[in-house]
Amino acid sequence: MNININDKEFEIYLSAEEINKRTAELGKAITHGFAGKELVVLGILNGSFMFMADLCRYIDLPLSATFIKINSYSGTESTGEVRSILGLEEKIEGKYVLIVEDIVDTGISMDYLLKALSSYNPAQLSIVTLLHKPDAFQFNYVLDYVGFEIPNKFVIGYGLDYDGLGRNLPDIYQLSTPLIIDLRMYNIVLFGPPGAGKGTQSEKLIEKYGLTHLSTGDLFRKHLGEGTQLGQLAKKYMNEGRLVPDEVVIGMVEDKINETQDAHGFIFDGFPRTTAQAEALDKMLSHHKLEINGMIALDVPEDVLRTRIKERGKTSNRVDDQDDEKINTRIKVYLGETLPVADYYASQSKLQKINGVGEIDQIFKDITSVIDSY
Repeated sequence: MNININDKEFEIYLSAEEINKRTAELGKAITHGFAGKELVVLGILNGSFMFMADLCRYIDLPLSATFIKINSYSGTESTGEVRSILGLEEKIEGKYVLIVEDIVDTGISMDYLLKALSSYNPAQLSIVTLLHKPDAFQFNYVLDYVGFEIPNKFVIGYGLDYDGLGRNLPDIYQLSTPLIIDLRMYNIVLFGPPGAGKGTQSEKLIEKYGLTHLSTGDLFRKHLGEGTQLGQLAKKYMNEGRLVPDEVVIGMVEDKINETQDAHGFIFDGFPRTTAQAEALDKMLSHHKLEINGMIALDVPEDVLRTRIKERGKTSNRVDDQDDEKINTRIKVYLGETLPVADYYASQSKLQKINGVGEIDQIFKDITSVIDSY
């Protein structure tokens, strides 16, 4: 049976019976895996509330259970990428912690959560998720218990929502028509200083447009970790204390593009950083008959950035999020690096600045208005 929510039609994907059966299996596996341990179950709001409640009924162990929420803003101004954990009143030091999530797709939020919770010194952090989108997943950490692996499609029901609706449905539904109607590729350079909210907006853009996140930091870790030819070459320069040449970086970017031929486009996060890199990127993309549609720069005043970064430092455990001098240096380096790149895209009429202060949803709406105009 199909259902309609707002402007979208959804068809059933997983029935309540299938969900219940798999949840019981997960509960049994968790019971076995944590036998004799002091277990703390942390549900991530808002989406996990139904799965969390049902799962706990199938875990045959003494446990404490609580819900937490990853907050992306504080006060009346959105802090974007600056996040904090709300509701963590349970002491988890020395305890075995099971994080319960409804769905893991890109893994960006879970990566933040793992790092933040590690600062509380638990004995062990484990993850159980009802749904997992391996095609969208960008990290190497382990998902210990997975209910269902699903394609990179938009789903609602059983805690998952569309515009706040559908969480109470007992079944899980998927769009009966593709979420992405316009199959043009969108290649976006997303820039913003530390604390501007790039991570938050990237997640939302990936979900809406089916884009692939492309970060040179992630690419370096991948190639260095796998010992590829490009990784070995980059390591040689790094060991010698020299900058990795642009052609090596561009090679990694091209390798990622070749790996994801079915991508609907890419979000270039924090890259290119120089005019030379921007020119090299344009040249490489032209060989693939692609181009950068535009550079979207999140514009946030420096005093707001400093406040956001210091707030993030309370949970990020990063030294450079807590030291005023290092914060100022990072902001100055960003401005010094990116202004020439912004001028480069402005000369092509491809630069669009977005006010990065305000509610997350409004900032996202402003960004999508720009993308939809391409």
